Amino acid sequence: MVTRGWPWVLVCLLCGAWSGDASTDDRDSGGTCEWTQWGQSASHDGEVCVEGDSDLSLVARLTVDPFVEQEIAESGRDTLLVHYPAPLIDGDDNVFVMEKTGNYVSCDPPGSGEPFPCGPASVDQQIWNVRTYEWQCGQLEARWTFESDWKPIPTPWEPMFQSAMDRRFIYVPGAGGTVFKVDKRSGHAVARINPFGTAIDPAAFVAGGITIDRDGSIFYNVIKFDPFDPLFSDAQSWLVVVSRKGKIRTVDYATLIPGAPGADDLCYATFDWVAPEPPALPWPPPPQADGSPTLPPQLPCLSQRAGVNVTPAIGPDGTIFTVTRAHAFSANNYAYVVALRPNLRLKWATSMRDLLDDGCGVQVPFGTDPFSCREGAAVGVDPTTNQAPAGQVNDIGSSSPVATPDGGVIYGAFTGYNGFRGHLFALDRHGGFKGDFDFGWDVTPAIYRHDHTYSIVLKDNHYVEGGPFMVTQLAADLSTEWQFLNTSTEECERQPDGTVTCVDTGEHPNGFEWCINAPAVDRNGTVYGINEDGFLYAIDQGGHERERVFLTRTLEAAYTPLSIDTRGRIYAQNNGEIYILAH
Repeated sequence: MVTRGWPWVLVCLLCGAWSGDASTDDRDSGGTCEWTQWGQSASHDGEVCVEGDSDLSLVARLTVDPFVEQEIAESGRDTLLVHYPAPLIDGDDNVFVMEKTGNYVSCDPPGSGEPFPCGPASVDQQIWNVRTYEWQCGQLEARWTFESDWKPIPTPWEPMFQSAMDRRFIYVPGAGGTVFKVDKRSGHAVARINPFGTAIDPAAFVAGGITIDRDGSIFYNVIKFDPFDPLFSDAQSWLVVVSRKGKIRTVDYATLIPGAPGADDLCYATFDWVAPEPPALPWPPPPQADGSPTLPPQLPCLSQRAGVNVTPAIGPDGTIFTVTRAHAFSANNYAYVVALRPNLRLKWATSMRDLLDDGCGVQVPFGTDPFSCREGAAVGVDPTTNQAPAGQVNDIGSSSPVATPDGGVIYGAFTGYNGFRGHLFALDRHGGFKGDFDFGWDVTPAIYRHDHTYSIVLKDNHYVEGGPFMVTQLAADLSTEWQFLNTSTEECERQPDGTVTCVDTGEHPNGFEWCINAPAVDRNGTVYGINEDGFLYAIDQGGHERERVFLTRTLEAAYTPLSIDTRGRIYAQNNGEIYILAH
């Protein structure tokens, strides 16, 4: 902890450290100036009340993940399979970031899985911390570090370690489905919130980020499963709500949704699961002898649970939005968007099955190519199931629901048949299906409020075709307002002396993917996003590049959110580092 006395105060007064644009009135009234959690606010709208800086240059640089080179090596290609949390920033110039310590055990050779446990299998040897800094006279000064005992659910893509804060405390994920309540001033834990008694169960995990509403209540998901049989044993899962005064309430996802398939019910898988081997491509297979459609095998659904990286959202009227899926690996397309009243009574639950009809003959052409649909298949079906397409909750993504200003909700679900682009689902305040947009993979969209309406900002990548790669802004009715196209072709890297070297390898003629999983929008509607080319982009309303700044390196799949502080500084992430950019 940094000790501050009167000399420091006088110096900082002289250099103007306490000046800024964010008004005290906004902060005290629960406004949206501070970046307090995933997606900035309890709605996850990614929108701040300040104007982001322009003419950006680097003012600070923090290394938060010292294991990047080992993690990339284990991927087998130049890919970083980590979902990083958003830095948190309050109006008192405090910055809270995730920082890893401990050990990363590389496999020999990397990617081989040997000697076991190594690589992702040794993830429990890493330590996740909250590291705190304070702006003093234009410099970031370290204050304290809080070490958590949280461990991620083992998945191929490392889940996020996302805290949330109010004016006095920061709530940090812990082991066994617990959360630490940490004093922001001292870094000391004043309580450990345990919804399950006093024991710490290593089979239970805080899954996804923590949400905090205006009343100071926190919301988060817990998943418990057998770590020795994660694919075929069942799971338990709860939504946990803790009031400002410490009252704990839980809801069991397995019993939450009337009509959802139970643990022993059978769910349709995909044709990948046909034994002894899948049918020949293209799918779907020909009809049965009696003319009925051929369908995939049915397997036990297992219980409904939260998605691994799903962070609950809170609507303007206090409605709690979350997302569930059947636990079975073969049944992630039995998924629901769920709305709960503040008293935790179910308001509605909408299945993401049977809402889409854009498969064969629409998004997927008929033909003989393996990625086509078999000639004669029904129009609109998903070729992998021969049924109406379904939105999936994929555990290697970080999509979370966003509460819209009109009381509804949007959610980016995964779908594979449309080039792995997913779909954005929009539901009204009653759970009715408003429509979809044919991209939704691994994104928590941002909201831009304007002119008595709002717009939705999300990435829009065409993976299979190798482009185009865009940031797209949609109107509230999901019509396209503008698109910004990435046209970079060069791979770049910042050298130790600060210079940047670039080379055009010819591998990216149509640009690079947008890998940001949660955009940021300032009060003027300027959109901030990070691309795999290694640049932070500022895009104005209209879809024009305002400016861009290179960070560390061109890097595939670096799924990184952004934050904006109350003085308009931009916090951008790349290569396990946080770049703070300002005028």
